[in-house]
Amino acid sequence: MNRVIAPGAALGVLGGGQLGRMFAIAARRMGYRVHVFSPDDDSPSGQIADREVTAPYTDLDALRTFAAGVEVVTFEFENVPAANVAQQRVREKTFLADHGIPTAPFAAAATLDELWEAVARIGAPAVIKTAAFGYDGKGQHKVVSPADVEHIWTAIGHQEAVVEKFISLQAEISILAARGADGQIALYPPFENRHRNHILDLTTVPAAIGPAAAVQAAEITRTILEELQYIGVLCVEFFLSTDGELLVNELAPRPHNSGHLTFDAAVTSQFEQQVRAVCGLPLGSPDIPRPAAMVNLLGDLWIDGEPNWAAACRFGDVKLHLYGKTDPRPGRKMGHITAAARTVGEAQDRVIAARDALLI
Repeated sequence: MNRVIAPGAALGVLGGGQLGRMFAIAARRMGYRVHVFSPDDDSPSGQIADREVTAPYTDLDALRTFAAGVEVVTFEFENVPAANVAQQRVREKTFLADHGIPTAPFAAAATLDELWEAVARIGAPAVIKTAAFGYDGKGQHKVVSPADVEHIWTAIGHQEAVVEKFISLQAEISILAARGADGQIALYPPFENRHRNHILDLTTVPAAIGPAAAVQAAEITRTILEELQYIGVLCVEFFLSTDGELLVNELAPRPHNSGHLTFDAAVTSQFEQQVRAVCGLPLGSPDIPRPAAMVNLLGDLWIDGEPNWAAACRFGDVKLHLYGKTDPRPGRKMGHITAAARTVGEAQDRVIAARDALLI
């Protein structure tokens, strides 16, 4: 029988970022206490938590003490020092290929000679990605000709990499899903994502894709959840090529930036689903009753001083979320804005207009 962790218990979170912060908000709303373990103090998660433990992830004594004080531990990002499939691109791509899940053609390389061979096999244009610790475009370089290879090998620090065929895109979409300990699965509808400088800029739902692609994306996501015997929230990022081919780009074993709009627009947010899944509770409805949109707020908005929050909040139908970060560096995710409306276009226009108003 599935073990249920009842409200009132303490839940542990590894990671101090905004995903942990929104998990903590959802958990506390449901009556749970939240303990956060992070190398940084006054973290976005820690600001919301009942208890914040500041120590390196490699401090095993601190981790044991932390774990002893909570009923269950989850994490808000995959780059913790414990091996998992989605943490490393070679493992991830190999897992997908072994299970017949479509990806862009790829090859792994651990040396410069292997990198030359991989690029020759995949062909240019291609993308070289570091095998580990890559997100928001970090560690990714486009190969236009074989002459680029040696320079890229130096740029990535002579580390293991994956070479992927460059795909001409019709759209980038993501599927957020949750799986409980009892095997129950809840799938959100496909989200359509647009990036700027490799960082997610805008997400809209429903995605402007055909029903066949939507069904295929859901089936692939369900297969991944079941093959991994996954418990919690997972995001599958897809490329939809101009030829209509649906390819898995990456897995994120946690709540995901593209799912932030669920906090306001869905019956059950991705963060509440994470709470429900790790606590053994039945999953909530993933329905999103109205079209919705989200834009990220990056540190670039602070370049001329504090943004004009009042101007953005004059849009009475938008929701402002800030993460409590004090250092607004360019490219750093500081918050987001969401809106729901009658149409996707209307929701999109509202969030973009509200963000533009921050600079007035």
